[in-house]
Amino acid sequence: MKQQRLLSLDVLRGLTVAGMILVNNGYKDSFPMLQHAEWNGLTVSDFVFPFFLFIMGVSLYLSLSKTRFEFSLPVMVKIVKRSVLLFAIGLAINWFDMAIWGDGLSVGELRFWAVLQRIAVCYLITGIFAISCKPVWALPLSVVLIVLYGVVLFTGSGYSQESASNILYRVDAWLFGTSHLYHKSAVDPEGLLSTICALVNTLLGFYCAMKMKTSGDLLRKMCSVYTLGTLLVISGFILSFFMPYNKHIWSPSFALVTSGVCALLLGVSMKWVDLDRREGVLTKIFMVFGSNALILYVASELMAIIFGRIGLSSLIYATLSFVIPVPELASLAYALCYVGMNFAIGYPLWKKHIYIKL
Repeated sequence: MKQQRLLSLDVLRGLTVAGMILVNNGYKDSFPMLQHAEWNGLTVSDFVFPFFLFIMGVSLYLSLSKTRFEFSLPVMVKIVKRSVLLFAIGLAINWFDMAIWGDGLSVGELRFWAVLQRIAVCYLITGIFAISCKPVWALPLSVVLIVLYGVVLFTGSGYSQESASNILYRVDAWLFGTSHLYHKSAVDPEGLLSTICALVNTLLGFYCAMKMKTSGDLLRKMCSVYTLGTLLVISGFILSFFMPYNKHIWSPSFALVTSGVCALLLGVSMKWVDLDRREGVLTKIFMVFGSNALILYVASELMAIIFGRIGLSSLIYATLSFVIPVPELASLAYALCYVGMNFAIGYPLWKKHIYIKL
């Protein structure tokens, strides 16, 4: 088999993006598993963001392997440029959310961090690592980051729900100011210090791709992915007895378990798509989302802001809830409709082989 980008990777990326749009756009009373855990704990929705970071690590390895991970100015410029653009788009979305409500000039309250900003930082650091160090060092570096971040959490009351005593909040507030942070949680869920452990997801994805590419035929690749995923899940589960799963602070156990589950799903996707060549409806749907992941995520964020401002969200939900009297089911139906709207944007692009990338 050629050493090339696997279709299963696009399918898994599509599943992740569709899942991200789904859980981000439940209206009112969603099912508990489609909401993020309030603090410690793990729900289905908590998996989507770390999945995306892990998949990004896999893609980064496969992309940079074409250059043999050799440092060059053009590659470095490309990595920095893409990271800056991702960060800028994230900031623009945050600004647009303020501007559409009439607060466009209130830049003193513009939130600096969000999903795309964290993706940008993880992409930048992993990219620089890839062209500066041996790929095999990704695993020991992940271990070092987990240990260091664990020490930060233990010594800095990282699990505290009191912002004033939590080192994650205090560092963000000191560096960026409280007005630029997320205020619906004890800490900013995409803050600076917790990005240390989010980086682990990306590095483990990078390491997973290395194991795949050096494992021979497809069956051996799948075996290496399953093995790594199983070991990561077991490690995260054991660690959770000492450091519980927590997405808000991106705890080490959370990083390990989500990376492990993503690796296992990648193995399943490889079996389904690359080995068995099953190209059913679901595969095509996820390919649509996976082939234009960034543009569809950005479109979903902008649409949600606009729909909320003009009252279309409440109108659609009111119509659905009239037909579906169970609030949780009505919320799920709304989220599925919203995913369908984004699919309608992505399908013509996929059909015409138009792939929008940075």
